Amino acid sequence: MSELSVCGFEVAVEKLKRHKSPCIDQIPAELIKAGDRTIHSEICKLINSVLNKEECLGEWKELIIAPIFKSVKTDFSNCRGNSLFSTAYKICPTCCCQG
Repeated sequence: MSELSVCGFEVAVEKLKRHKSPCIDQIPAELIKAGDRTIHSEICKLINSVLNKEECLGEWKELIIAPIFKSVKTDFSNCRGNSLFSTAYKICPTCCCQG
């Protein structure tokens, strides 16, 4: 599996959407976006470690499904689920966690 370059990481971070709810890791996209090159380099190393081992971190396998109601907030037959993934998982280009 190919590694994610720091440049590729920077591009992926720029594509992260702001004001989205964080998942179990509680790391919002804004925090990663505000990080400097050192922080970005370390997160990139972590992602590459996961890609090289082809084994997903436990937190990346977990997600939160939040209900999104269409109208009445007590009628669960009138809602859909919204999946909240880890921010690092969203950066990972060809994540080995899928499947």
